[in-house]
Amino acid sequence: MDRRDVATWVSGPRAALDAAGIDIGYRGERLGLPPDGVGSVAGYGKRFGALFIDWFASALVAHLMFPQFAYGTQQSGVATLIVFFIMKSALTMLGGASFGQRILAIRVIALGKPYVNPWRALVRTLLICLVIPAVIWDRDGRGLQDRAAGTVVVKAR
Repeated sequence: MDRRDVATWVSGPRAALDAAGIDIGYRGERLGLPPDGVGSVAGYGKRFGALFIDWFASALVAHLMFPQFAYGTQQSGVATLIVFFIMKSALTMLGGASFGQRILAIRVIALGKPYVNPWRALVRTLLICLVIPAVIWDRDGRGLQDRAAGTVVVKAR
């Protein structure tokens, strides 16, 4: 065993495929999206940042709406999750982006459709709330929630 054997799994499957001479293209190529700029697949940093902003805003709204729940308790966590679900799904339906996504210039689009319909937004947000589907991605940078809903997160500007 040498360094290359370990480096292939440490650096990820993409590096191993590149080393083998297999070109899998850029993220979003299979979806017909541009490689960079407006409309290209958004990076993970912006997505996590938007999720953090959305969660923080939901926690703040939940605390203001339900002051009887002490911060850090199970009830405040459930209230935050409910506010998060309502806020994220409603804003995705109405404007294609949640509060945090709008701030970080990313948005959700439906593949082959002009807008994200309510059903897609609700399914996508429900799967984000379950966490596990949201942390498993395909080679185009789409989480399982995006694959199930037929959506993708792209750069807005």
